[in-house]
Order: sequence, then C-alpha cells, then structure tokens
Amino acid sequence: MLFNSYEFIFLFLPISFFVYFSLNKRGLITASKAWLILASLFFYGWWNVFYLPLIIISVVFNYFLTTSIIDSEKKTQTTLSKKTLFRFGLIFNIGLLCYFKYMDFFIENVNGVLSTQFDLLHLALPLAISFFTLQQIAFLVDSYEGIVEEKNFIDYALFVVFFPQLIAGPIVHHKAMVPQFLDTKNKVKNYKNVALGIFVFSIGLFKKVVIADTFSEWATKGFDTAAKLTFLDGWVASLSYTYQLYFDFSGYTDMAIGAALLFNIRLPQNFNSPYKATGMIDFWKRWHMTLTSFITTYIYTPIVRSFKKLNFHKAMLATIITFLIAGLWHGASWMFVIFGGLHGVGIVINHYWKKSWKKKLKVKIPKVLAWFITFNYVNLTLIFFRAKEWDDAIKVFEGMIGYNGFVLPVSLSNRLGFLKSTGVEFDYLLILHPRNILAIIFGFVITYFVKNSNEKSKSFVLSTKSALFCGVLLFISIIYFNRPSDFLYFDF
Repeated sequence: MLFNSYEFIFLFLPISFFVYFSLNKRGLITASKAWLILASLFFYGWWNVFYLPLIIISVVFNYFLTTSIIDSEKKTQTTLSKKTLFRFGLIFNIGLLCYFKYMDFFIENVNGVLSTQFDLLHLALPLAISFFTLQQIAFLVDSYEGIVEEKNFIDYALFVVFFPQLIAGPIVHHKAMVPQFLDTKNKVKNYKNVALGIFVFSIGLFKKVVIADTFSEWATKGFDTAAKLTFLDGWVASLSYTYQLYFDFSGYTDMAIGAALLFNIRLPQNFNSPYKATGMIDFWKRWHMTLTSFITTYIYTPIVRSFKKLNFHKAMLATIITFLIAGLWHGASWMFVIFGGLHGVGIVINHYWKKSWKKKLKVKIPKVLAWFITFNYVNLTLIFFRAKEWDDAIKVFEGMIGYNGFVLPVSLSNRLGFLKSTGVEFDYLLILHPRNILAIIFGFVITYFVKNSNEKSKSFVLSTKSALFCGVLLFISIIYFNRPSDFLYFDF
C-alpha cells in the first residue's frame, strides 16, 4: 500500500487512527497497541502477503533472543553464554539479509570469477527487509551492551512494525520510540499534532507525486531509454535523478513523520536540506541522518575499536570501509559499492582538508564555491547510484562531457536553424526541452532557498493560510495519482 494512494489516505489511515484512539478512550491500552501491530502487518502484507511470515518470524525470533540475552545477565547458569547468543543473533539477521538480498549477486560474481555455472535463485527482495533488519540489529547490540531491556512483546513488535516508518525508515531506536507508546498523554487525540501531521504529510505527498515523479520521467529516459546523450541531455538526466532521489525519499520521510504525528508519535528528522551542504562531512550530517547515525554507531565505531593503535590515518581507512559497506547495503550491485567508496573518499578528503591541508595552504574556500564543489560531487556520484550497469553510467558521463556534441533544445534549435547546419542525428534527443531545464532551476531554488519541512513544522501555526496551503498541496497531489509509482527506497 502506497502512501500516495486513495486506499491509504481515505481508508487505511483514518480507520487505523479512529480505532486506535477509540480503544485507548475505553482504557484498552494493550488492545490499542495490538491493533496498531495488526494494522501495520496488514499494511506490510498489502504488497505481497507471502512475505508476511518473514517479518513475523524475524520479530518473534529477535524478541526471544534478546530476552534470553537480557536474562543471561541475571542467571548464574545458562545453557548458552551471552556472547554466543549475541553472535547467533547477528548471524541470523545478517544471514537473512544476505540470503534474500545478496545471494544472486554472490552467485553471479562466483560464476564470473571461477567460470562456474551455478544457477541463480531469482529471489524477490522482501519489502523493507533492509530497514527492519537494521533496526533489530541495533536493538540486539544495545541489548547485549545493556543499554536497553525490553521484556514486553507487544511493545517490541510495535517498535519494529509501526507502519509509518516500517518500509523505508527513518531508522528508529527502541529508546526513542517505546517511551512514546507508553506515555499516557499520547493515548488521547491531540488535534495540534493532527493538524501538524496533515501539514507535514501534504508537503511530503506533493514532493513525491508532483516533483519527484516528474523528474523521474526524465531520469528514466536519460539512464534507461536513450542510446546516447548530448551535453545538455546528460546534465538534465543526472540532475533530474539527483532531484528525484531527494524529493522522493525526503517526501516519503515527511509522509512517515506526518502519519506518525497523527498517533502522537514523533519520528526523528532524516533530512536537513542536504543540497545546501558545503562539504561531504556536512552532506552526511544532513542526508539520511538516521542511517548516518546507524553506520557511525554500529559499523564505524566497531571498526575503529578493532585497531590496536588508532591514529588519524586509520580512522580515515575505517571511514572508507564503512562507506563501502553502506554502499553495498543499498543493493546487490557494484554500482552501489562504487557510490559508497566515492562518498567515503570524499569524506576522507574533506577531513584531510580540515585537519592539515587548509592550515598548510592557508586558503579558505568561499562558501559558494564549497557548495558548488560539494553539490556537483554528489550529483556525479549519484550517477553510479542510479545506473543499473557500468555502461549506463558511462553513457551519462559521456553526454555530460560533450562526447556526443553540444546541442540546444529542439524548439530553440529549430528557431535558430541549427539542426540543419550541424548534420547531427537527433533520434536520441529524448529528454531535452526548455521546460526540463526550467524544472532543474526550480529544483535548485526549492532545495537551496526554501525552508525544509522540519523548519516549516517548527513555525507551524494552524490558521486559514496554513489550512489553505495544505489543502492546495493535497488537491494538486491527488490529481497526480493517475501516475502512481513506488518510492525509490522500497528497492533498498
């Protein structure tokens, strides 16, 4: 079930909302939480009911395993040690993720290197497996280190499957979520939260169905359809995807945050105007912030601790390793590994610049130039993130450097008489149009000059103006429901 669908907005969400608070009003607190769990599982099973047992098994297994880890601290004699239970939990969760997400990728590479002929399993990727697995690995680690102690199955299950954040995050922590579900003040409808939730949800919906899906058409033509690209085509294709990815994923996050607010639950901020970043370090403090927090705590820190004598250079090596892993987490493709490696290198260069080169050269990069370098580096690296194969990425890069020529939009070229004089074949000129370039400019203005949804929510006041703004966004967005599409991060 998509957030940008009639059944979610007009059926699932209002029914879930009213039943939840009706049960709370009658004092049926456990029943209300059980209702949210069942509603969330229905939401998850809407795509493919055959994968519903997978998430249920994962939740039940991890709950009883972490309970055993917690109990092992209090028992003088246990069958399995705390460390053994912890390792078993990691093997189960990482093994589950690797089997469904990476097994065919592994077989393909083994066949390529060893010239073997192992058959691919052709496994369909279970929806949200990356997100609910990461969430439970974090809880497993925190339980092992004694940071959390959850002995209530209902609370644990709701923490994992709560539908607004289940499919694509934000990645949440137990200590931030469960206290909110237990807070008695959150059991009563809060109309201020309802108004704010609808406001934030409408912004996210507009970002997704109006802006992101428009950019999607041009990115798809550039990366998947066109045989080759000219200079402007290449830049329109790459920038279209850069803006599509941001508006798509941040739009989903806004809708998740808005939907959760209806239930008086506050999800963590996941984006903070990342395309305003003036360095790669700054970028990852603003982009997919909950993933940054996760990989820092659960990947980077253990790698750093593994070094006997830590120094700055080893810390930078740990950064690159961390981002290679983070890149692979996004999908079973070497394109994602390249993307992660490039971002790791970008952060390392940024750190070296701040630590030594800046002092030695005594040069201060102007803020505008720092932004320009950062944005273009991100744009170029996202080509690998989007490309299905190496050749797709090279095709876009060739266009961007003018390998296939520099061509003006068709309508303008016709007016100037350039098409006849150049003698260039234009059958592949699929995405270049003045409106596309104007849309790119619009994307830049929105991401750089307009306040983001988090900033707007902080200053939100329910008024005729804000209600009208929200209504207009919802009305326009619903008109665009005739072209529904999945969210990009559903594939990760």
